[in-house]
Amino acid sequence: MALHTVLFYGNQAPAFADAALIRRTVFLQEQGFSEDFDATDAVAWHAVIYEDQTPLATGRLFSESQQVYHIGRVAVQQSARKQGIGAALMLALEQKAASLGANTIVLGAQTQAAGFYRSIGYIAYGTPFYEEHCEHISMQKQL
Repeated sequence: MALHTVLFYGNQAPAFADAALIRRTVFLQEQGFSEDFDATDAVAWHAVIYEDQTPLATGRLFSESQQVYHIGRVAVQQSARKQGIGAALMLALEQKAASLGANTIVLGAQTQAAGFYRSIGYIAYGTPFYEEHCEHISMQKQL
């Protein structure tokens, strides 16, 4: 499997169409969310992991404060799960955050995915919360 990652800023880059395709497939069709796109897409860094020309995973990164960045909208196509692609995506986003001056990453993990985030160094904090119908937990990682 020959994977490559494309990082880009904002929602006008050509690769945003691939990020949007993955997000629509995973969040809207598979998980039943009604909303996924917002104004943050225009001011976030995005990553898409491809196998050849096929988009497999995406996520976005934006600043919450000078040294705290937020990773969100992490989605991996169903056929590409459990292959290390999600971890590779997170590493690419964390490295980009570090290059922008981040020392902390925060995210809101779906509770069913919290084990994945724990396995790559994230620690849960606070109380669970809901986005639409899905329970989430806040998590963070020091870089």
